Amino acid sequence: MTLRLVFMGTPDFAVPTLTEIVGAGHEVVAVYSQPPRPAGRGMAERKSPVHAAADRFGLPVLTPKTLKDETAQAAFAAHGADAAVVVAYGLILPKAVLEAPAQGCFNLHASLLPRWRGAAPIQRAIMAGDRETGVAVMRMAEGLDTGPVCMEERLAIGPDMTAGELHDRLALIGAGLMVRALAALSRDSLDCRDQPEDGVTYASKIDKAEARIDWARPSQAVHDQIRGLSPFPGAWFDLAGERVKVLRSQSMDRDGPEAPGTLVDEGGIVACADGAIRLVDIQRPGRQQMSYAEFARGARLKKGILFG
Repeated sequence: MTLRLVFMGTPDFAVPTLTEIVGAGHEVVAVYSQPPRPAGRGMAERKSPVHAAADRFGLPVLTPKTLKDETAQAAFAAHGADAAVVVAYGLILPKAVLEAPAQGCFNLHASLLPRWRGAAPIQRAIMAGDRETGVAVMRMAEGLDTGPVCMEERLAIGPDMTAGELHDRLALIGAGLMVRALAALSRDSLDCRDQPEDGVTYASKIDKAEARIDWARPSQAVHDQIRGLSPFPGAWFDLAGERVKVLRSQSMDRDGPEAPGTLVDEGGIVACADGAIRLVDIQRPGRQQMSYAEFARGARLKKGILFG
């Protein structure tokens, strides 16, 4: 049985779910996304990835700046949807919107709830050194990611996996999971359970101040920071007044007398509080990603230099 759906999403992460829902034959009566915003060198207005995908499917798109006023809420209710699917939409859904679809609103969240509720679950999981995460389909409630969990799928986090790589894996896994959840919903067999009270953590937005590398931390913590912020915003260190981003690294066991931040080997090994980090991929301001070897040749780096 197909469902009459409203889809609400904005970034790349949400596009696979919209694609799978359309492919499954559900009737998407409206797509909600964040309004087009200036982007690129010319600062021309650019549609969100979900908006662009909806255009390709010939689906109607709405881009309200808020859902808090009665006009927007009435327009949402007028779709007569069986359910709404929400994937990284970017606006809080008020109670009137949550209650409008006949069978509720369902969110795809990139963590194993209740761990990492909030805005940045993918980055926070990696930065915390988690070895496992996943995606969850949740029946939405008024609280922040507090609703009952209906389905989830787990995924191991590899020791060198970046946030970008985890993002892409979870987006695809989550798309399939949501389609399975909708199939169960259409059969009236979707079983949702309340989240446990224990294990709640919050994934706050990434602050710019968190991106600067502190070499005086343990090497594993520095490595997790680098991969958790790759590719965006990118963990960085200062070299002669230039912010150099590290997009890929490896954590190493090493004992040595060098001060943290010292380049102890011209192959890109940097001392930390304990152990060391091997720099693998680098990005200089205004440049493309490059290997550390390319960067070192261009910057003429020598053993013993101190990275700020």
